[in-house]
Order: sequence, then C-alpha cells, then structure tokens
Amino acid sequence: MRGSILRMAGIPFVAGQARRGAARLGTGGAPMHEFGELAALVGEEAVTDVFVAAGRAWVDRGAGATPTSLVLDEARVRALAVELVAAGGRHVDEASPCVDVRLHDGIRVHVALPPIAVEGTQLSIRLPRAERLDLDALEATGAFALVRRERIDELVGRRANLLVTGAGGSGKTTLLAAMLSAAPAGERIVTIEDVAELRIRHDHVVALQTRQANLEGAGEVDLARLVREALRMRPDRLVLGECRGAEIRELLAALNTGHDGGAGTLHANALADVPARLEALGALAGLSPAALARQAVSAFDAVLHVERTPGGRRVAALGALAMRGDRLEVVDAQR
Repeated sequence: MRGSILRMAGIPFVAGQARRGAARLGTGGAPMHEFGELAALVGEEAVTDVFVAAGRAWVDRGAGATPTSLVLDEARVRALAVELVAAGGRHVDEASPCVDVRLHDGIRVHVALPPIAVEGTQLSIRLPRAERLDLDALEATGAFALVRRERIDELVGRRANLLVTGAGGSGKTTLLAAMLSAAPAGERIVTIEDVAELRIRHDHVVALQTRQANLEGAGEVDLARLVREALRMRPDRLVLGECRGAEIRELLAALNTGHDGGAGTLHANALADVPARLEALGALAGLSPAALARQAVSAFDAVLHVERTPGGRRVAALGALAMRGDRLEVVDAQR
C-alpha cells in the first residue's frame, strides 16, 4: 500500500523513493515539448523541481538539487524562458524581469532575467505530484506522526480557519489541498493564488489567480483585489494560497466577518516565527502590531506548521495565536 501511494505521488510527503524514469505528461496526456531541452527532466515523475542557473540544469528528486550534464547557453535559456512565460499567458522583459506562470495541471514556472539575475537568466520549475493526495494518503506516509490525524480531521470538520506555515518546499500546499479535499461535497471552495497551484480533490472549487499588467501597464489584478472579488462569489471556504503582502488585511477582514473554514499559507521557518512574519505583512498593509494581533487572533483558529527533514515532510506542530499585551504570540495547542 505504501509503495503504491509513493509511486502515484511522485515524491512522497515524507521519506521514500519514487519510481524514476516514468513519464509525466501535460494536459490531455500530451508530452511537454514546450520545455525544449528540459522536457526529459520535467517529464520524469520523480522530479519535483528543475532549475537552470548560469546555463546549468539541476534537478531535485526529493533529496536536494543535484546537477545534470545538460548545459545551455544564455541566449537559449532566455529564449526558452520567454517562450514558457508566453505559453502561460504572461510576458517577461526588462520592464517585468521576474514573472511566475502556471502551465498544464499546476506546473509553476518562475523566470528572472538579467540584470536582476546576476549570473544570467534563471528558470525555476516546480512540478506537482502526479496524484492529488488526500489525508488518507498523507497519513499512510507518516505525515501525522507528531500531530495526530484526529486533530486535523477535527479542525476540518468544525470549519476552523487555518494558517498553514513552513519553509519553502516543506509541503504547505500539499497539506492544505489535502485538508480542503476533506470538505463536505456541498461546500463551495474559492481559492486565490498568484499562480494557481492548489490541486484539490473536490467537486466544487473556484480557482482564481492574479493577472499581470499588460505592456502598457494596465489591467493588473492583484491578490488583494481577488480577495474582495471572491467574497462576492459566496464561498463556503475562502482560501488564500500564500499570504505575502498587503492582501493579509483583506483576508483577515474576510475571516472576521463570518467566513468559517477559510485558510491561508505563510512562509515561516518555525512556529515561533509566525507572529513576526504576520506583523511584517501587517505593516505592509498599514496595520499596527496591536491591530494586526487583534484581527489575527480573531481570524485564525489554529496554526499548522509543516517541515521538511532528512526523513521527509511532516506536520511538525499545532499552535494557536494569542495576545500578550498588545503583541501577537503563538502557543502550543497540541495537547
């Protein structure tokens, strides 16, 4: 059972080796030819990330980035980057030198051009697992060894507002998607992301993603705008894929006005770092630490922190936000 889950998932949530050499196909089962010389690496089921840095290609199969023998010159890397961004419906140039796009079923491509990228055009490709994991699949891999599965089920069942935290690549999106997949079938889930990555096994998901400004600088739709628009769609669960800027103000306001079952993710290296990260985002939104603390404590019922260790990815801690004086703190809620 465990082996079959790991093979379906590509790279497991925790330790285990996925089958190498299997083909990952794009939308409709077609090979992903638009990736050019990188197509074989992108198509390998075991690969979670492909990077091109200073013309060299690197891959991550779950144990960290390792170099490959593939070398591309700068002109080719830049051309490939421009083509991939265009395939995702956006543009990258000197005026917009850093861009994210989504291709196929959740492949995220990030491009950074010189002179922002000092050593040459940088390509970062994040590849989704072949199977959309649910909580049962995560439990089978040991993801809930430290925080019991029963606690996760209880939070989802009572429509708790959740903040999922962790470092980059720790499994925040995977855990959030699995929890949302456990929502009752009659609920309407509206997700808001800069680049749509959440892959949820649920019949009623409305996925919204931001829009880049056009070449004249008009038409941009940012995360804060999408939060406001989503509230008009009558969501049963409102989800912000990543809190990273002033949109935290709109999310907190929404979760404080009767929208239960909502969620968001936040980059943080440890549970203890969450208050400082939230205060930093609140400052971008013009909120004082005291105002941010009062809203965050009221908005979020629990904080789930995930981590990636040499043994794999797991839910490492369950906390709750609280106030000490006028400042935000996080307390252990595992007992």
